[in-house]
Amino acid sequence: MHLLKVIFFSISLVTLASCSSFKAERVDNKTSDEKALSITDQWVQADTEKVIVDAMKEMGEHKGLKRYMMEHGKQLKMFVGEVQNLTAEAYFPINDINDELLNEISKQGDFVLVDAEARSSLLKEITYQNDGMVDPKTAKKVGKQTGADLMIFGNVYMKPETRDGKTIKQYSVNLRITDIEKGIEIFRTRTKLSKYSEQKKMGW
Repeated sequence: MHLLKVIFFSISLVTLASCSSFKAERVDNKTSDEKALSITDQWVQADTEKVIVDAMKEMGEHKGLKRYMMEHGKQLKMFVGEVQNLTAEAYFPINDINDELLNEISKQGDFVLVDAEARSSLLKEITYQNDGMVDPKTAKKVGKQTGADLMIFGNVYMKPETRDGKTIKQYSVNLRITDIEKGIEIFRTRTKLSKYSEQKKMGW
């Protein structure tokens, strides 16, 4: 009886040790994406990078946008608006898409950027400086900000289809560039991405 208790206790320790084991390692973006696909069917960082890179490629090759820029003969100022989440996923990482879009446009170097979020923060600071809390000689004045020529904005849709434990999510990332003064559309692109998954009876 005593021997059985010892054996049972030893087995319990081994089981506990195996259940509490943990391993972590650094991986590149490609490996991270592959591992993510085995864990979740949710939108991940690699998806964000892919759709924005594809959209920037289309922007660089768009004949109408190229012609518009050549006609103006100068580096145009672009107001980067918000890409909106119109999917049914409350935790869709829309902020990642907005940040990645801003980063890629900046990296491209074709436009002078006017960031919506930065403009809002600047306006608060200028208002504070002109409320009597700062020396009038050093306070910045309202109305000195640069006006943008173009505005880029967009949205993300997702259409899910499910049957017999199989699901495909069809995402559509839509971006548009509009001439602010004339109100005419200069560029439009739609980047698509689909994610397929199978739900087993006992989990993924």
